Amino acid sequence: MSLKPSVSTTDHAQGNLKADLVIVEYGDYQCPYCGAAYPVLKELMKEYGSQVKFVFRNFPLSEMHQYARVAAIAAEAADLQGKFWEMHDAIYENQRNLDELYLFRLAENIGLNIAQFKEDIQKAELEEKVDSDFESGIMSGVNGTPSFFINGNKFNGGAEDLLELIGENVS
Repeated sequence: MSLKPSVSTTDHAQGNLKADLVIVEYGDYQCPYCGAAYPVLKELMKEYGSQVKFVFRNFPLSEMHQYARVAAIAAEAADLQGKFWEMHDAIYENQRNLDELYLFRLAENIGLNIAQFKEDIQKAELEEKVDSDFESGIMSGVNGTPSFFINGNKFNGGAEDLLELIGENVS
């Protein structure tokens, strides 16, 4: 399966934005497997961030994870204040405490303007962004989280395998 649509400027990306190696993760903020993959991906970016463009797309499995969607919307709201990755990291680092109120505590911790955050999380376009990420995942053959794509092709392995593969191929 290949990634649809391709990575664009509407995606959340970090690392070397001009890198030839592009990794996309479809993740759910409440998924324990995504939580376990998070430190491995941090390690990958610490070691190879100058050679990798890492993209995160929302894939909240709302039927299983009550707070996944609201967490995704909270991260999108943080993005409006230029702090998507700070919120992304804060949510994964505090995944066990996740609920709607806790998201406000995280927003405060990362220094967001709370009044603006409260307003922003109600914006329809943030829900649309989360839904459009989710739909792109469905079109790309994502059937669970985390799911990874390397340069547009589905990677059938976990974060550990990804770290190993990149370690072997990036010098």
